[in-house]
Amino acid sequence: MTRFKGFLGGLLTVLALVAMLVVWIALPWFAVLGIAVAIGLWLFLTRGGRLAREAAKIGIAGLPQRWGASLVIVVGIAGVVGVLVAMLAMGEGFKATLDKTGGTDSAILLRAGSQAETNSVITRDQVPLISTLPGIAKGTDGKPLASAELSQIINLPSMADGTDANVQLRGVGPTAWTLRSRVKIVEGRKFGAGLREIVVGRGAQQRFRGLELGKQLKLANQAWTVVGVFESGDSHESELWADADVLGPAYQRTAFQSMTVKLDGKNGFKQLKAALAADPRLKLDAETTRDYYGKQSEGLTKVINVLGTVIGAIMAIGAVFGALNTMYAAVAGRAREIATMRALGFRGVPVVTAVMLETMLLALLGGLLGAGIAWLVFNGYTVSTLGQNFSQVVFQFRVSPELLWTGLKWALGIGLVGGLFPALRAARLPVTDALRGA
Repeated sequence: MTRFKGFLGGLLTVLALVAMLVVWIALPWFAVLGIAVAIGLWLFLTRGGRLAREAAKIGIAGLPQRWGASLVIVVGIAGVVGVLVAMLAMGEGFKATLDKTGGTDSAILLRAGSQAETNSVITRDQVPLISTLPGIAKGTDGKPLASAELSQIINLPSMADGTDANVQLRGVGPTAWTLRSRVKIVEGRKFGAGLREIVVGRGAQQRFRGLELGKQLKLANQAWTVVGVFESGDSHESELWADADVLGPAYQRTAFQSMTVKLDGKNGFKQLKAALAADPRLKLDAETTRDYYGKQSEGLTKVINVLGTVIGAIMAIGAVFGALNTMYAAVAGRAREIATMRALGFRGVPVVTAVMLETMLLALLGGLLGAGIAWLVFNGYTVSTLGQNFSQVVFQFRVSPELLWTGLKWALGIGLVGGLFPALRAARLPVTDALRGA
């Protein structure tokens, strides 16, 4: 029975610690700021606060004598923050790359019910019908700004280890360059009409072998020459582009996969949707390119964020117990010192606050260290992963100020929870016993 009670008590303690950490992390920034301001005012404007400050100074001054134990807290929390920020930066970078790909001034058309270009079909006889629909803008030459495009998945060896990876080869026409103003040739030139030539995105060139300017690729048993490199700062930079009229026959394609159009003003999208719904020959769905690429990022971003949070939480629990053990040992080692302060008139609240401030300081140092390492190592780090089209999307980790703040909140939360119980123990320490034991 005693063992069961002990187990139940331990379980309740763990649940209480986890609940406290969750509540703290869920607090918005202004609530955290409000708490910090309230504590600061109490420390400087009340007698109890001034006593807590003096007690905290004594404990902080003794940290160099306990540097080994203090490093356990700092390094443990730094590890939690570093891993958490790095994982969330991956999701943030993937989402940012796809969010930059589209806009509200253009739309993509796919076969009704299709979630991605790879499982969509737009027949060639539908293309001229779509081009005449209201809501599509026209260029200076009076022709509709619409681009019927092919999407072919090819295998290329990765730069890292040479294993095959899926890469998207997009077949486009001249209008594609006008529709995607971000895409700029930075080396070489555009592919020639009717020629087996390819231009490659800078991201794809950095991640996959054989994409240097002038190199030849064997695709569909034909030799294709890399004649240009482009940059766009979005997911198109993970692609290879070629002439759709050459790519289609090479892969025996008689239809397109998608059609991207420029919208005519603010009401262009509504007009286009209404026209598609009114024409039974066009069983197509239309979305703004921002919505389309935004939806592509949702699933993986959620998985990465959940995975990062779970891993961070597991590590945080370990860091909390590390802080608990360290601070319990520190309180035990300072029993005489704490008892002397109690005998001099330091009441329970100042003592609790002093121990908490000491732990929070160590947690803050750990959080800053972990956030700094995550920013230095991972911000801008380039990786690739499978997108919704089953092709690799090249993107960079993005360590934003919001993620750094999230990491610091986790660090302070670990310090808050890890220092609470040792602080309460210090406040309840019997003065006479502590002085006699010393």
